[in-house]
Amino acid sequence: MGAEKTDEQLMLAYAQGDVRAFDTLYHRQRGMLYRFILRSMHDRASADELFQETWSRLIASRTRYRVEAKFSTWLLQIAHNLIVDSFRRARPQAGPEETESVFRELDAPESERPEQVLGAFEQRRRLQIVLDALPQEQREAFLMRVEGGLGLEDIATATGAGHETVKSRLRYAFAKIREKLSE
Repeated sequence: MGAEKTDEQLMLAYAQGDVRAFDTLYHRQRGMLYRFILRSMHDRASADELFQETWSRLIASRTRYRVEAKFSTWLLQIAHNLIVDSFRRARPQAGPEETESVFRELDAPESERPEQVLGAFEQRRRLQIVLDALPQEQREAFLMRVEGGLGLEDIATATGAGHETVKSRLRYAFAKIREKLSE
């Protein structure tokens, strides 16, 4: 069940009490959501907490869900708001090594050769360092675009920023990333 239904249809079904629809949504969206939160937070413990809180908020607000945007936009908006609240309280600190250990656990296929693992690790480490250097707004827009697959309008909806603002944030983020990775 659920393979042929859209995320929006599944969420509406869950709002009506279909728990299997929630299970399908969770399995479809958990990886993207966790990567978005982890790369925004840079701290696994905080990311785990916000990941759970995002799903808790979704569950609590299921009866108020309306299809006004893509489901992933709505889900990332919940996560975005929690991330912003978390940064307002106190910005967590973590080094690139801690973040990279999580990426390795999430992404590393078991059959890669050591030189491939090292090359991929170095690329992810360099990308994470570049992402860490971006302003928060640019990093979030970039991650919503790349990790979440959201378009400009969806990112604008999720962040509460204007269309042109999101476009600028993405343009600057991509330019800075290209510049830093080409060094």
